[in-house]
Amino acid sequence: MTDQFDNNDELIEEDNVEDDLKEDNDEYERFCFLCRRPESQAGKMIELPNNIHICTECMQKSFDTMNQHMSDGKINYSDLFNMPNVSMIDLSNLQNTTPQPKKIKKKKEEKKPALDLRSIPAPHKIKATLDEYVIGQEYAKKVMSVAVYNHYKRVATDTMDEIEIEKSNMLMIGPTGCGKTYLVKTLAKLLDVPLAIADATSLTEAGYIGDDIESVVSKLLAAADNDVEKAEHGIIFIDEIDKIAKKKNTNQRDVSGEAVQQGMLKLLEGSEIEVPVGANSKNAMVPLTTVNTRNILFICGGAFPDLENIIKERLNKKASIGFYADLKDKYDNDPHILEKVTVDDIRAFGMIPEFIGRLPIVFTLDGLSEDMLVKILKEPKNAILKQYQKLLALDEVKLEFEEEALHAIAAKAMEKKTGARALRAILEQYMLDIMYEIPKDDNIGEVIITREYIEGTGGPRILLRGQEIPLLSNAE
Repeated sequence: MTDQFDNNDELIEEDNVEDDLKEDNDEYERFCFLCRRPESQAGKMIELPNNIHICTECMQKSFDTMNQHMSDGKINYSDLFNMPNVSMIDLSNLQNTTPQPKKIKKKKEEKKPALDLRSIPAPHKIKATLDEYVIGQEYAKKVMSVAVYNHYKRVATDTMDEIEIEKSNMLMIGPTGCGKTYLVKTLAKLLDVPLAIADATSLTEAGYIGDDIESVVSKLLAAADNDVEKAEHGIIFIDEIDKIAKKKNTNQRDVSGEAVQQGMLKLLEGSEIEVPVGANSKNAMVPLTTVNTRNILFICGGAFPDLENIIKERLNKKASIGFYADLKDKYDNDPHILEKVTVDDIRAFGMIPEFIGRLPIVFTLDGLSEDMLVKILKEPKNAILKQYQKLLALDEVKLEFEEEALHAIAAKAMEKKTGARALRAILEQYMLDIMYEIPKDDNIGEVIITREYIEGTGGPRILLRGQEIPLLSNAE
């Protein structure tokens, strides 16, 4: 019995030695015996007895050359010595000696650890960072902070017990220019995760001209440098989601409306999708990889025009006659009418119930007031005014804006009804002549933008280095 145990111990030791040798071989790179190229350049090697490795290219060249020199089923040995790229091997020597390959260690990429629960910032820290970049929208920032925190807790724990946490996909509703896309960009930068921003207007049903549903995931894979594991923890923001609502005319096939919503159902819920690497469309020349969308956070956003009318219609149905009747125009001038939105209103707009059900968190963003636009001009970390001040500071010129001038700019932006996007266009109009003229004169030290200049009744104040000069002529 003892001899049997001793033999078993010896066998186990031999197995361990073989495993160690395999691990050592894995650490070193193999070289082709003929062309001496490493495996990283030549590709997969063909293993021959006595630890000889030959790349597939050299093996194919050897076969091709031998076939060319075959005549009547016999090899012409005189030509065999002149075969290109093939050196003759003395097989008798190979039986006794084993070739010693050059041992170059492979460069192993250090894998970053999976998402750590401790590295996820708490909701109040996420909101505090968003406050530095986004003005207003307190409720939206609070909802997003909690939803993102819960989602990445779910990803980090990866369902450690029998209780499985559902995804926290979001639907953002707000007028144009209120900061929907900017909020998501800031959030992705804060969490340091890959972000893909897709436009729902270009999506169509499979088989039609336009982008397939899978192109949304392929953009995320490209943002993650084709790292599948990194992409599976990313964020996909689908903008203009209201453009895929069901069309009112049901006589024709709705390839860019309800069909797209149905195609996105499994994508939002979580499924394995084949995605082309390095391209948006599948074809025979592009390799495919599988991405699991179970842990990808989907955020959908849209302006939903005319949704206010649907909400007003529902609210006015409560009572129309009697002592407690509501006036028909009660909600006409309500700036917070979107906050009263319900799932039924979104369904009446044209979104199918299955699609809405996969976006459990629905919240709205407020339209921007004049005071909010003034704060947007000057308070965020990368405010528009700070950008212009930095540009002129490179010319050693100080730029200042009077408070009344900021309100005049905000009032003009309100008239355009395009939200914060109008601010840049207005400032570009008034700063054009100033930024054109200032580099001409090295004596200019400071420029002050006045309300009169914005309203067209005067010009900016120009200060020379040490004294003040009269106003410039108005340049509209």
